[in-house]
Amino acid sequence: MYIRAMSTSTTSPAITFQDIISHCKEYGFIFPSSEIYDGLSAVYDYGPYGIELKNNLQQFWWKSMVQLNENIVGLDAAIFMHPKTWKASGHVDAFMDPLIDNKDSKKRYRADVLIEDALAKFEDKIAKEADKAAKKFGDTFDREMFLKTNPNVLRTQEKFDATEARFKKALEDNDLAEVRQIIIDLEIACPVSGTKNWTEVRQFNLMFSTEVGSVAEEASTIYLRPETAQGIFVNFLNVQNTSRQRIPFGIAQIGKAFRNEIVARQFIFRTREFEQMEMQYFVRPGSEMEWFHHWKESRMKWHRSLGFAETNLKFYDHLKLAHYANAAVDIQFNFPFGFKEIEGIHSRTDFDLKSHQELSGKKLQYFDPELNQSYIPYVVETSVGLNRTFLALICNGLKNEKLEDGSERTVLQLPPFLAPIKIAVFPLVKKDGLPEKAREIFDVLKFDHRCFYEEKDNIGKRYRRQDAIGTPFCITVDHQTLEDNMVTLRERDSMQQERISIERLQQVVNEKVDWRKAYK
Repeated sequence: MYIRAMSTSTTSPAITFQDIISHCKEYGFIFPSSEIYDGLSAVYDYGPYGIELKNNLQQFWWKSMVQLNENIVGLDAAIFMHPKTWKASGHVDAFMDPLIDNKDSKKRYRADVLIEDALAKFEDKIAKEADKAAKKFGDTFDREMFLKTNPNVLRTQEKFDATEARFKKALEDNDLAEVRQIIIDLEIACPVSGTKNWTEVRQFNLMFSTEVGSVAEEASTIYLRPETAQGIFVNFLNVQNTSRQRIPFGIAQIGKAFRNEIVARQFIFRTREFEQMEMQYFVRPGSEMEWFHHWKESRMKWHRSLGFAETNLKFYDHLKLAHYANAAVDIQFNFPFGFKEIEGIHSRTDFDLKSHQELSGKKLQYFDPELNQSYIPYVVETSVGLNRTFLALICNGLKNEKLEDGSERTVLQLPPFLAPIKIAVFPLVKKDGLPEKAREIFDVLKFDHRCFYEEKDNIGKRYRRQDAIGTPFCITVDHQTLEDNMVTLRERDSMQQERISIERLQQVVNEKVDWRKAYK
């Protein structure tokens, strides 16, 4: 039996990025680190609901990547590694960001990001022209033809293409003077001062260094790892031999990395301490592009399984390839501040294994029984930012809704299998045996799911609190429950309520929050 729920109206107050940041703190998702000491720039702590969501996201990635692929195994490499690791990987000599300062605001920016944002404005201008025409001409509008023929679009596209080609060449040539000149020619202003008074562009190494050793004179300089991939590469043969894998096979890892980001910004999007979920896939030389396209499409499907609309995801081909890559593409999500990277897919060739073999003097080759020969495998990498995907989920799901009765609610529409709390159990009142019955139900469900129990306030306020943290289902025990052994199951998004027997409750809830639904 279904109980009619209050439906929502078609219009909702817009959510701003500041609303998202405030919501994360108010509802226990993310706190500024060391806040009682006025915080630490670009460092954050995950609160009670934040850690649950982050853990659920990690587990879903691990199941998708390792559990469902018999030729992918796991690893947890140490954060500290021998300093020669970073010499071999190229990070000591080449792990740089091009930075530029505004002389009036004294603010520092990544020069490449300033230009990328300017290029994105060209794309936005074209899209707005097309949207405006679509409204004017209605069903007869041919968007593709419009983009090919409209004079305004063609002029903007020409500027975009010329600037992008110039920018790509400057990056490839490491021509920092040209990068600055592009900023000048595009008339890019500092967001703080509004002026275009820029310094020269300089390179800045992003690695954190520290020392290991008990005596200062004997201490060795080591680095906090700027990426997690190298732990996989130096363990390639250890993993391959012990797991008895044959090429092609992958090694997956979730771990923290550290970068001394001078231009850390946009909440948890760019921080100095972050987590990566990545997989290095080892393949025969010559087959890397086939696997590159395979993982490119596979990873896009995974992001769509998180509930992201196709219009909010896109591929972005790198203008400049890293020193180790022969192909690279990003998966970008449409954040409130524009399309930005949440995952990178790279064909890393044999650069890493070959470099470690040369510097260490240890062979890192695979004997292929089918070819009857040894070779250094090529690698295709998928690396997704855990923190950025977390932020994308919040941005995608947080909504203000105005209801038909004129009231409003804030709801976080997370996929049920990722929600921090899966089920909230409420007695309608704090008497008449209802709390005891509700506790019985809670104690059964808590073995399978993260549950929440509450008696305080009226049932409407309790529903609203659970809506705001993304709880997909609420169970209410009322006086009728004591007579017919049935409870009310309320669904978050539709607010529809269903009477269901306690005997069926566990099976129904299990089905509703099953992570396998994401693949259907």
